[in-house]
Amino acid sequence: MQIQITAVGKLKEDYLREGIAEYLKRLTTLAKVKIVEVADEKLPQGDAEALLNIAKEAEGERLLAALPKNHYHIVLDMRGKNLSSVDLARLIEDLALSGKSQLAFTIGGSAGLSKKVVDTADFILSFGNMTYPHQLMRLMLLEQIYRSLKINRGEQYHK
Repeated sequence: MQIQITAVGKLKEDYLREGIAEYLKRLTTLAKVKIVEVADEKLPQGDAEALLNIAKEAEGERLLAALPKNHYHIVLDMRGKNLSSVDLARLIEDLALSGKSQLAFTIGGSAGLSKKVVDTADFILSFGNMTYPHQLMRLMLLEQIYRSLKINRGEQYHK
């Protein structure tokens, strides 16, 4: 299985980099996982909706340019479908069994994702209605991918 996670911005916090490195190491025997970062936009101060949309569009163009071709595209968006860990594992397994073993996950920046990016998704995944820092989502997503692959192999990890 090949998985690309495309995300806006560079990680700044050491604890996130360390956690991500740990899950990437754990995943090496289960899948080929690559993280691609695209530049983020400087966001305006205050509630300038029009300027936020311009930033989302610019980041969206970069995300789309980095999106690999012929991958099943899963976008993380709070308006998406909320799955349990077992349901995500089942989705990944069903995709693999149907010949879709190349997955691309997309995580937007702090302004969110442009409609154009969301519209390219084959599946929209939500981690719930709470708001999380977009950089933390990389670690959370990697952990869930690892959990899913362990579930699908019938190995002990998921409780």
